[in-house]
Amino acid sequence: MSLKFWESVAKFDEVLKKFNKIHSLTNYKDIKPVALDSIEPIKFLGFEPKVCVDVGSGAGFPAIFLAMILDECEFHLYEPIAKKSSFLSYAVLSLNLQNITVHSGKIENCDKIKADLITSRALMNTADLIKICQGFYDENTTFLLYKGSNAKFEIEELKCDKQIYCQNERNYVVLKGLK
Repeated sequence: MSLKFWESVAKFDEVLKKFNKIHSLTNYKDIKPVALDSIEPIKFLGFEPKVCVDVGSGAGFPAIFLAMILDECEFHLYEPIAKKSSFLSYAVLSLNLQNITVHSGKIENCDKIKADLITSRALMNTADLIKICQGFYDENTTFLLYKGSNAKFEIEELKCDKQIYCQNERNYVVLKGLK
């Protein structure tokens, strides 16, 4: 990773720690492994998305770190909890990430846009996530889901191309061809 990336990660860490003192967004003490976990899928994704939707963005993982690297991609972060969406907006401004738009609300209640890539990190069951993303994807959209040990069981019933990439405790689930 470039020096610029790690400088941005350090700045993000400062902003997160500042907010965390008041709002308790996350309990991570070291942001570096989180950043590495977030960007790992770039190695196997196989394409550069133009529009990415991140569902349940929380404290910004993985979307903020992906947006730092995929700076030609337009990122849309959906977060219904006010303190988290406020943090995301503040972080985006602080880091001057011009390729990110924060949407304060549940994705199912927001205006639909077509995404090349939909990401989510440990938000909910895969089938439920796909359901709330209706209108944001078509058969050409790739889902990239950051999952734990139940990943295999969550996707076995899905009728689409599916792949799981395992790294340490993380299962990166890639789904293609959902209709």
